[in-house]
Amino acid sequence: MTNKIDFRPVILAGGSGTRFWPRSRRARAKQVLALDGDRSMLQQTVERLSPIAAPGQFWVITNELLSAEIEAQLPGVPRTQIVEEPVARNTAPACGLAAFLVEKSNPDAVIGVFPSDHVIGDEPRFLKMIERGVQLAASGDVMVVLGIEPTRAETGYGYIETGDDGPNESLHVRRFTEKPSRNRAEEFVAAGNYFWNSGMFLWSARTLAKAVREHLPETAPLLEEIASAFGTERFDAVFGELYPQCENISVDYAILEPRSAKGEHHSRLYCLPAEFGWNDLGSWESLYEYQVETRLRGDEEGNVAETSGLMTLDSGDNYVFSPRKFVALVGVRDLVIVETEDALLITHRRQSQDVGKIVKELAASGQIELI
Repeated sequence: MTNKIDFRPVILAGGSGTRFWPRSRRARAKQVLALDGDRSMLQQTVERLSPIAAPGQFWVITNELLSAEIEAQLPGVPRTQIVEEPVARNTAPACGLAAFLVEKSNPDAVIGVFPSDHVIGDEPRFLKMIERGVQLAASGDVMVVLGIEPTRAETGYGYIETGDDGPNESLHVRRFTEKPSRNRAEEFVAAGNYFWNSGMFLWSARTLAKAVREHLPETAPLLEEIASAFGTERFDAVFGELYPQCENISVDYAILEPRSAKGEHHSRLYCLPAEFGWNDLGSWESLYEYQVETRLRGDEEGNVAETSGLMTLDSGDNYVFSPRKFVALVGVRDLVIVETEDALLITHRRQSQDVGKIVKELAASGQIELI
């Protein structure tokens, strides 16, 4: 890292990835699956950051169902730095805990928060942008968010409104808007100064810890006490008792929105526009679109398939996962077909965002073995 800045990547890997059911399960969520290659999403996340961070600098925030698989997939990351949340409490407590843990050893260390399920097209350009953001985050009481130039009026993402030019080729942040209506999303895209919130953030441990104390005054003492117990015999008991008492809230709502309310030129909140080919792979349809766009898979009719054999007749634009079987498609279009040993999913691509509802129904009906 330039100028020997202490950079600590924090990988958020606690989600269940329900929209990728039936491949994604509680104990094998999408971040530990190889959805678009031979390596899992989590492994790819760590590997792309490895040129600028040693294995011992990584932290992974996950849960007890995934921790064993993550430990096996990331043998270089210290086991003590794969932290198992006793309950899910969204991203603000996870990020806050990381801040207090890192602050103990080096308050000036720059924490990079990265979801574990993104794909990046141009990794060299991604690394250059991260290095630029780390330098900016190390310059003081500064917060940096990576923004993605929107390609459509997406209502499932948060948006960042930007203003004047800032340092290190950044832009001042005016405000955040979470998951707008279709009309507002169209207005944002047309305006030209809005970016999708990628969920990737850079800030010093001191800056983030200070912000948690300011904006989450009831949760901060709990996280500090948990961090104080880290490395002792008391840690598991303290973690299990106090973490469920933390507020269940995202870092966007808890930290970034109130920070931006201080004003464009007073918040010291900056957006780095990202130009490195980003996809968050949020559904079977987005995975299909990504694989078609990058030409990883796909026949002349637009079918993307991972099967032992495929034959199509008057069929196109389908996604099929059935690696152990020969599959024939006759007169069907725009479907998602996913087969595992114990389940079969068939849905229209445009409705693949609703697959998570099936998981909720399975849980409600007591069919836990299928989730």
